[in-house]
Order: sequence, then structure tokens, then C-alpha cells
Amino acid sequence: MAQETESKWLSRSRRNALLVLLGLVLVALAIWLFTGNAEPGGDRGRGRPPATVGTAKAALADMPVTLSQIGTVQPVVQATVRTQLAGVLFSIEFQEGQTVTKGQRLAQIDPRPYQLALSEAEGNLARDRAQLNAARVDLQRYETLLKQDSIAAQQVDTQAATVKQLEGTVEADQAQVGNARLNLSYTAITAPVSGKVGLRQADIGNYLTPGDANGIVVITQTSPIDVSFALPQDKVPAVQARLREGAELPVTANDQYADKVLAQGMFLTFDNVSDAATGTVKAKARFANGENNLFPNQFVNVTIVVDTLKQAVTVPVTAIRHGARGDFVFILGPEQTAKLHLVKLGPSDGTKTVVTSGVKAGDTVITEGADRIDDGAKVNLPGQRGQGGKGGDGKWGGRDGKSGEKGERGERRQRGDGEHRRNRDRQAP
Repeated sequence: MAQETESKWLSRSRRNALLVLLGLVLVALAIWLFTGNAEPGGDRGRGRPPATVGTAKAALADMPVTLSQIGTVQPVVQATVRTQLAGVLFSIEFQEGQTVTKGQRLAQIDPRPYQLALSEAEGNLARDRAQLNAARVDLQRYETLLKQDSIAAQQVDTQAATVKQLEGTVEADQAQVGNARLNLSYTAITAPVSGKVGLRQADIGNYLTPGDANGIVVITQTSPIDVSFALPQDKVPAVQARLREGAELPVTANDQYADKVLAQGMFLTFDNVSDAATGTVKAKARFANGENNLFPNQFVNVTIVVDTLKQAVTVPVTAIRHGARGDFVFILGPEQTAKLHLVKLGPSDGTKTVVTSGVKAGDTVITEGADRIDDGAKVNLPGQRGQGGKGGDGKWGGRDGKSGEKGERGERRQRGDGEHRRNRDRQAP
């Protein structure tokens, strides 16, 4: 029984070994079929014509060095208009959204209580002035009698003190009159700054106090106006260096899609601290905003022109390729061959890119069709006939990819098709 079991086990092992060996043979055969007959790189170019590519010349141009960030529009001044006195809102003299000037009257608090307070203060002042004048006359009389030795010196001193006391009272009354007049002027609420008023926060008949949080209305100065944004701290030294040179850095504010220019301004200043959490420094730019395209709390795309590279080598952005070895371009060489050149890139304006090394002015770079070629590959330019094999669109024949007359003649001539040749000669004019 044991011998029979051992025999079955050996038979099963031999069968498994044969199956594994057969599998290895099939894998090797498949690899040979796909790769064994091809030379290295042969399949990629075998039977395939040169690719048709677009080209452009590397040229010298001035390229601005820019920094772009997202910013928030902030008014230079935003003032909440509040009453300085408690009282009933008597009148409103502005329209919502109106542009007002500094000192323009916007509203009126009921002035009657403050007019009465002024009248009372003026009456007290008049009374105390009369008492002061009488006390001064008595003092002069007492001084004359003292010279005649008709009264005691103590009485003269007492009268002089009374005059001083009344003089102080008059000065206090004058201050009360001034305070009453000031309060009366405060009943007319004026604009503290020039700007645009917002929506009204109070109505006629409301009782207002200086502690009201919303006030009557908010005035926002919109011209000029600022845009606040943050720059990476490693970009700050370049901007500061230009500012130390006395340069004015132009700033452009675009809409949130970066499609439309809203306003042009100038860089204003940096904040005095950096944000340790984000590694950025806040900055501001100021815009005249004469057309009011910018409004408070609006998000905009800010572009700062830090410097301008004079006569730098530039190529179209479509010529730049990216690979494992870095950035590169294909330069059209002799006999229409594409040569791969590694490059170092500089700033870009979205259409052209500065190349600091790897390309010279006047070089012809490939801008279209570069993903269909390799280093050293031959290429065709637009308008050229394909050099044998398939046409530019992968069909056999001439430049249009159709079976041209010359290709048909050559093919039939090679087959020795004499009848076709005779028919062709008879049909010829």
C-alpha cells in the first residue's frame, strides 16, 4: 500500500514539472515573437515616415519678471458714521450708494433740546458777568475809601476775593456756552471722510446713541483703494532690492479668472512681520481706481512686475518639453533632424519662455509634433511631401495620404504589369 502511494506521488510530481517546463517554453516563445525579430529601436522607425512638425525661431526679446498672487481689495478708509449725541433721528440727507465729500451733512438729530441748553448757558454767563462788573465797581470804591482811611483794609481784601471768584464763574460759564454750542453742532451729522455711502442702518424717528454698533451708515473710500496680498518670504528680497533702488513696481489687478484687467497701480509696502505659519509676508499695492472697478473685499489676481530681462533668448512655450532628465527642447538641425537639447528656463509670460542656457538666438525649435519624434529623428516641415512609405497621416501614397499616380506606376512596374503599361500608353495624349 505504501509503495502504491509513493508511486502516485512521484507520477504527480513528474507531471507538474513537465507543466512548469512547458509554461516556461511558451513564455520564452512569446518573448521571442514580440522582440526577438526586431532590432533595437527597429520597430519604432520601421516603415514609419518622418513626422511633420511645426517650428519657430528662438528670438531676443524683453521679458518682464513677474510675481502673481491672489489679493483682497481693502479700502484706505472705512468709517462707520455714528451720532455723538443721544437723540431722535430728525432727518436723513443722503441717498444709499451716493458719493459724498468730507464735511457734507448726512443726517440731523433733533436739535431743540441742545438749543435750549445753549440758551440756558448763555443766560448764566450774562448773569455772572453782571455780578462781576458790580463787584469790580465796589472794589474800586473800597480802594478809594481805604486811601481816605474810611474803611478797614480787610473789607477791601474781601471784595477783591469776591471779584476773583466771579471771574472764575464767568470763565466756567463761557466754557458751558462753548460746550452747548458744540453739542448743538453735533446734531448735524457730517461725513468724516470722502467716499461712497452704503446701505442706511437707521430710519427717521429712531432714538440714537453714541454706542449704537451699526451707526447710521458706513462710508468707504474707494478712490484710491488698496489691494492686500501675501508674497512668499523667499521672493521678498528681490522686491526689496528693487525698492531700495528707488524703482516703482507696477502692479496689475485682474479679475478672479485672470481674463480681464481691472486696474493698474503701484506697489506700496510690506508688512513689518512675516507669517510663521505660512512663510509669507503681507504686502499692499495702491490703485487710483478712477473707474471704480475695484470694490472692498473683492478677490483679484495681482501681478507685480519686479524687473525686466533685456534682450533675453525666448522660445514659444509649446517648444518646452519635460522629461526625467529635466526640461528640454528639440532643435532642428542639418538635413532636417531633430536634436534634443537640455535647457534651463527663466520667466515666462504665458506665450514665450526665457531660456537661459541650451538655446541660442536664431535656433529653430520644434513647437508642434515633438511628442512623435526622438533625438536624432528626421522630420518633415509643413508642405513637404513624405519621403517614401506612409504619408503624414499614416496612409500609403503621396502627401495627401492617397494612392498617387506615381506610386501606382512604380508598384505596377515592379510587378512587370505590361498590359497596364500598354493601356496607359494608349490612353496617353
